[in-house]
Amino acid sequence: MGTRTDAALSQVVAARGDLANEIDRLEAAGRAAVDIPAKIRRSPAKAAAVAGGAAFLAVGGPRRVFRRARKAVTGHEQAPLPKALLPKEIEKALKKMGSDGDQVRGTIERDFSKYLDERAKERRKEGITAAALGLATAAIRPVAIRAGKRVADQMMNPDAASFEAQLQKIRARKPGDGPATEKAQPGAGPESGVGI
Repeated sequence: MGTRTDAALSQVVAARGDLANEIDRLEAAGRAAVDIPAKIRRSPAKAAAVAGGAAFLAVGGPRRVFRRARKAVTGHEQAPLPKALLPKEIEKALKKMGSDGDQVRGTIERDFSKYLDERAKERRKEGITAAALGLATAAIRPVAIRAGKRVADQMMNPDAASFEAQLQKIRARKPGDGPATEKAQPGAGPESGVGI
C-alpha cells in the first residue's frame, strides 16, 4: 500500500509541476498577446495596417465601397422610396378634389402605366447589373470575412519573441509572487497531505 501511495504522490507532484508550467505559459501567452506597444515597436507598418483595417470596418467602409461600385456600374444610386404621397395621402388628396378626383385618379393610373412601359428596358438592364453586382458581392463577402478573421487573429496572436520574453519575466519573479510558486510555500505541497 505504501508504494502505491508514494507513486500517486509523485504523480500528483509531477502534475502540479506541469500545471504550474502551463499556467506560466498561459500567462506569458496572454501578456504577449495584449502587449500592443511592443507589437507596434517591432513592426509599425503592420500595426498601422491593422489599425487602418479596423477603422475601415468600423466606419462602414465596405458598405460605402459597394455603394460606390454599384453607382459606377449602374450610373446612379438606388433611389430611396418617397416618404410623401403614400397611398392613403393620395386618396385623401383625391377626395378633396370632389367629383374631379375620379378623373385625376384615372389620369394618374394611365400616366403611371405609361411610365412603367417606358422604363421596362432600363429596369431589365438594372436587374441584370444588380444581379451581377449581387453575385460579385456574394463572391467577395467570404473573402472579406476571412480577411477580417485573419486580422483579428493577427492582432491577438503572440509572436515567439514576445512570448519568450514574457515567459522569462514570469519565471524570474520572486517566490510568492504568483500561482507558479505556491508549491514552494511550506504546508501547501502534496507532501503535507493537505487537500488529499
